[in-house]
Amino acid sequence: MAWALKLPLADEVIESGLVQDFDASLSGIGQELGAGAYSMSDVLALPIFKQEESSLPPDNENKILPFQYVLCAATSPAVKLHDETLTYLNQGQSYEIRMLDNRKLGELPEINGKLVKSIFRVVFHDRRLQYTEHQQLEGWRWNRPGDRILDIDIPMSVGIIDPRANPTQLNTVEFLWDPAKRTSVFIQVHCISTEFTMRKHGGEKGVPFRVQIDTFKENENGEYTEHLHSASCQIKVFKPKGADRKQKTDREKMEKRTPHEKEKYQPSYETTILTECSPWPEITYVNNSPSPGFNSSHSSFSLGEGNGSPNHQPEPPPPVTDNLLPTTTPQEAQQWLHRNRFSTFTRLFTNFSGADLLKLTRDDVIQICGPADGIRLFNALKGRMVRPRLTIYVCQESLQLREQQQQQQKHEDGDSNGTFFVYHAIYLEELTAVELTEKIAQLFSISPCQISQIYKQGPTGIHVLISDEMIQNFQEEACFILDTMKAETNDSYHIILK
Repeated sequence: MAWALKLPLADEVIESGLVQDFDASLSGIGQELGAGAYSMSDVLALPIFKQEESSLPPDNENKILPFQYVLCAATSPAVKLHDETLTYLNQGQSYEIRMLDNRKLGELPEINGKLVKSIFRVVFHDRRLQYTEHQQLEGWRWNRPGDRILDIDIPMSVGIIDPRANPTQLNTVEFLWDPAKRTSVFIQVHCISTEFTMRKHGGEKGVPFRVQIDTFKENENGEYTEHLHSASCQIKVFKPKGADRKQKTDREKMEKRTPHEKEKYQPSYETTILTECSPWPEITYVNNSPSPGFNSSHSSFSLGEGNGSPNHQPEPPPPVTDNLLPTTTPQEAQQWLHRNRFSTFTRLFTNFSGADLLKLTRDDVIQICGPADGIRLFNALKGRMVRPRLTIYVCQESLQLREQQQQQQKHEDGDSNGTFFVYHAIYLEELTAVELTEKIAQLFSISPCQISQIYKQGPTGIHVLISDEMIQNFQEEACFILDTMKAETNDSYHIILK
């Protein structure tokens, strides 16, 4: 009888073991079937597919993220295994992103029945472009006045509350939503990847972007500042219908590969799951009350503030001899950047010595600092000075020099030994008589007011009054001998160019 009573217990153990084995065998079915065997949009909502990455460390294998975001756009088939997925989007087309509540029972009970805030960003994937994001976006704003990089298609979106777009943040939008309700937001990206390539001669590869979502919960003060979750994915944006053509091209390339080569690439999925990432660092404006005042006017700023206005310069402009040397230490390099009005980039070049900066190519500097400041910094690093518009050479004539010249003219051999002519260079930028007067006054160490008129000796020894038009017709590197003549008024002179 005792043996008969043990039978049900043994059956129970066997049955529970079979159930566990059966469940385990079912867990791999979704991974073995092809994407065309079922609707990915429906299956992605199942709990079994909420965890995208199967190659997480052992400590994170059982980690379930509180939220999951699914971009309804196919991934590229030309991406190698273990690389991040890449999704092609068309410029200005609306794409759905599903906001899924992935919490376990009892997880984050403080947000039950409450709203959370999600901030969407389109940012650069390339780290070097991230350093110059502000300059890149300002350049895009200049070329596309009135346009935005990222927008929400509000009529098509479902479940979003109070959508907002900060006019000073062209690549950012935000809204509130209830995790307990169905939420889908349709976004539009208006910039294309080739707009930020360095060379634009046709055929360049566009730079990749990232769509990043940061979600926050409300704190005690009613401000959405407590971070809950962040996720992002890699995208490239093409002109209308360009993404479809690129997807087709990638698919045709993969079809031509051998089966062995195809094993090195991941398949194309109908949707793109955003993977967990760190929150975006520059989120200072997240600290908003329910009425952040995005529509209010923002305080204006001076144009020179971003590129070194005189109010922010501790020292006057550097002399022409202030060149960076390979032996310059990082601390001295920081001081050199300040003196040359590159204060906004000192943080980027904190650990750069003089040798490090001098090794940068022109393309490197432009990509880091942007076109305008990049060219200026490259010229400063190479010690390139701006050539003056006109250069002339002058020699001050003296009585002794006249006597030497007269004596030398008497010699038939024309020997000029013992005669030494010293010329001074005068660099003109404005090409005006006033500027020439000031330069000559500096040469004589007198006040410009002491120079009454400047003449040029013409044919047959006539004196022609110097004008702006005459200076503009001077030949480059022309040589003149300066002769002075006492003017009728006291302490003033006439200058004659011979």
